[in-house]
Amino acid sequence: MFLDSDDPREGGTSLGDERATLTEFLRCQRLTLQVKCEGLDAEQLARRAVQPSTMSLLGLLRHLAEVERGWFRRRFAGQDAPRRYQSEAEPDGDFDGAVADPAVVDEAWAAWREEVAFAERFAAETDLGFVGADSAVEPISLRELLVHMIEEYARHNGHADLLRERIDGRLGQ
Repeated sequence: MFLDSDDPREGGTSLGDERATLTEFLRCQRLTLQVKCEGLDAEQLARRAVQPSTMSLLGLLRHLAEVERGWFRRRFAGQDAPRRYQSEAEPDGDFDGAVADPAVVDEAWAAWREEVAFAERFAAETDLGFVGADSAVEPISLRELLVHMIEEYARHNGHADLLRERIDGRLGQ
């Protein structure tokens, strides 16, 4: 019940410098989320684990697109990028709007890929000591942000393991 094909997380940097190490660990965490969601239809991706939780794999994908956007575009690059899914009226829109509709799934994948691509470019072109701000407008370096993003994905990939196992029995790898 593991991967049927080659693991896309294998073969990355193993003896790199600090930047290579941080970006490789984040790359692997992002790929883990992708692997957990692959091969599922819209209904399976939108399936909630247990009541009253609104957590689903599709919700996690939308949530992490929102997290990538918030950190890299708004807080670090200073872009005026509106939230994709969350709002004052719907603070849990990333999860609540994760419905079993193929168009919603396609949009979520496109959004996540777009935000990851932006974050990868930003991280590659910016000094690790660059200082942005967290949600409380406290200073945080790009170095710290990369570690935070590894932690964010790792925590949610634990959720994804359980969600995927409940859907089709596929175990974590």
